[in-house]
Amino acid sequence: MKNLTLENIAKACNGKLYEGGTERKPGMSAPKSGEGETVKGVVLDSRKVEEGYLFVATAGARVDGHSFIPQVLRKGAAGVVCEKLPDAVDGNGCFILVEDSFQALKDIAEFYREQLSVTVVGITGSVGKTSTKEFVASVLAEKYKVLKTEGNFNNEVGLPLTVLQIRDCHQVAVVEMGISDFGEMHRLSKIAKPDVCVLTNIGQCHLENLKSRQGILKAKTEMFDFMKEDGLVCLNGDDDMLATVAEVKGKKPVTFGRGKENRVYADAVENKGLFGSRMVLHVDGTEFTADIPLPGEHMVYNALAAVCVGSLLGMTAEEMRGGLANVKAVGGRSHIIRLADRVVIDDCYNANPVSMCAALDLLCTALTRKVAVLGDMFELGEKEREMHSKVGVYAVEKGVDVLVCIGALAEEMYKEAQKAVSGTGSGTQVHYFAGKEGFLEKQGDILQAGDTILVKASHGMAFEEVIQVLGQ
Repeated sequence: MKNLTLENIAKACNGKLYEGGTERKPGMSAPKSGEGETVKGVVLDSRKVEEGYLFVATAGARVDGHSFIPQVLRKGAAGVVCEKLPDAVDGNGCFILVEDSFQALKDIAEFYREQLSVTVVGITGSVGKTSTKEFVASVLAEKYKVLKTEGNFNNEVGLPLTVLQIRDCHQVAVVEMGISDFGEMHRLSKIAKPDVCVLTNIGQCHLENLKSRQGILKAKTEMFDFMKEDGLVCLNGDDDMLATVAEVKGKKPVTFGRGKENRVYADAVENKGLFGSRMVLHVDGTEFTADIPLPGEHMVYNALAAVCVGSLLGMTAEEMRGGLANVKAVGGRSHIIRLADRVVIDDCYNANPVSMCAALDLLCTALTRKVAVLGDMFELGEKEREMHSKVGVYAVEKGVDVLVCIGALAEEMYKEAQKAVSGTGSGTQVHYFAGKEGFLEKQGDILQAGDTILVKASHGMAFEEVIQVLGQ
């Protein structure tokens, strides 16, 4: 890892370097452990330590990483970042003593990013960050060696770990950047220093802290704080809030969307239901037809964002078409599971009002009986009950056959859905359960063979268990 010697690491995180129990001072001879060599990897999980790795020991709520220091040294760790020296080290091992290991991780990642020539594409927004990341990475992989954020590693722990996975072979890193409060994106941007900033939309997430869509826009656009001076910005031009961003560091943002006023836009969109869509994409006067294998109208915007980035990085229409065709679904995000007697749409990773309605739109493209199993949406602030109510009404208006509402907040969804059924004469069956266990006990009485079933809620509802049971 370029320039990541123990000495440089200690300087980067303002730590004190020890060999065994002795602090190393400037001018001392090189230690037996090879201080001048660069580490081969940086990890928080002791199970992932390999010979030559740096282990960052952190004190968690349930597990204290400091207790694994002897173990990682036996595995050949090059050094350990820690908040306290081990009681007995027998003169072995190199340690970097810091006040805060998590802050040290961020400092190390920031230093490492400055050593790299890789192009970093940062992606944020209220909805669709992960799926957009997958689209962008898939498109860019047709031309470049790409590293992308894995799983949900998009916060102040995950992003540094992603940056620290970049190697000399990588030409582009596509990193997801997620926040819930002001200042977080500023700190993430300081680490990532993106060359290209992509903003998908400004919705209604994390309103407890950010209060309004204006607040969300302010927090998300902190991404520009440490963007490279010659960096580029890609915005969803159809989003009313993002459309107000007229200039970033003296440059006009590049926009994508359905409208022809955008530099990258789509028309002739053919919805193939659960089998995806086909469209004609327009980029700077050039047009080409592309197929997207993932279902949902919102996937069109993911494709547009990817083509926007790809075009800015010099890709051809044929390369971008191939990348779109090869994109894969991520578990928990509109993942279609085809079983012998039913289809399950696994969208249980997270939820907010916008993504809930988009998921219901997707469900209603099915030609079978349509069942929506919806749970609580968290972090919506003081209007959370009103927002749940609107989702319940929307489900009835869309014509779902069965609506199952689960959770304390989802009770508002249930109540308003019932009112909507009474007021419109809709045939929607509406059920309520306080917890998912109640639904799983009764699901055999509610579901039928041949159903298409949407499962969606905020991550804290742990609806992965619902997916697991329905898939049996």
